[in-house]
Amino acid sequence: MISTARITGTVEYREGDGANITIRPGPCEVEETALDVTISWADGDSHGSAAMPIADYRRYIASKAIQVDAVKAS
Repeated sequence: MISTARITGTVEYREGDGANITIRPGPCEVEETALDVTISWADGDSHGSAAMPIADYRRYIASKAIQVDAVKAS
């Protein structure tokens, strides 16, 4: 399932064993599977994406750090 969403609070992800990286506030696209979520965003000319466990994503939804706008039709 792919949705449009907005980062409205502190949302972090980790690349490998590195430190947490904060995703900047603003619009994003979320692709959800049974096990994980990929969040994609654009910031000017650069694009980013981050994968996170579904449990972390649901915690961010519950705290309203991520607010889903709409589910895109496939």
